[in-house]
Amino acid sequence: MALVVAQEVPTSSCMAVPHGPAGVGEARHRMREQLRGGGVAESVIDDAVLVLSELLSNACKHGRPLDGALAGDGDVRAAWRVDTGGRLVVEVTDGGGPTRPAPATPSVTAHGGRGLAIVTALCDDWGVRDDVRGEVTVWVVVHDDVHDPDASHRRDDFATRVAAPRVAALPELDFADAFDDLD
Repeated sequence: MALVVAQEVPTSSCMAVPHGPAGVGEARHRMREQLRGGGVAESVIDDAVLVLSELLSNACKHGRPLDGALAGDGDVRAAWRVDTGGRLVVEVTDGGGPTRPAPATPSVTAHGGRGLAIVTALCDDWGVRDDVRGEVTVWVVVHDDVHDPDASHRRDDFATRVAAPRVAALPELDFADAFDDLD
C-alpha cells in the first residue's frame, strides 16, 4: 500500500519584478521552488515557468513599469496561485502600453513575435484585464487541475500546435521551377 501525502501549494504568491530582464530569473526560480514544494507535477511547473518568462518578457518589452516609473526603473508584478479548484493561474501586471497583448503571426525568419503563440499552446485559457489606473494584467490558466493524475503528462500534441507549416503546404515556394533551366 502506498501512502500519498498531499502538500499545500501556497494559495498565492506575488512579487515585484524589475522592469527589464534582471528579475525574470529570480521570478522563475521562486515559482519553481514554491510549486515543487507544493507537489505540482514537474511538467506543469515547466509549462508555468515558461509562461511566466514569456509574460514577463512581453511586459518589459511592450509595457510600461507600474506606478508611472520610467522604463527600466520601475517594476512589473508577477503572481501565481493554485485556486481552490486546483487551477494553476499565472498573472503579470504592467503599467500598460500602446497596444493590447495579442498573438502575432511572424514570418519564418522573424526573430520574435512567437511568445503569445507559445503561451496559447501551453495553457488551457488566457486573457487580458485592464485596470482603471491604466494597469494591464495578462492572466493564464496553465492547467485546469494540478491535482489530476494526468497533469504530470506533457501534452503530446504540443509540437504540432507550434510547429511551422510543411514546406509543401506553402505554394509560393515552388522549388521545381528553379531547376527547370538546369537540363
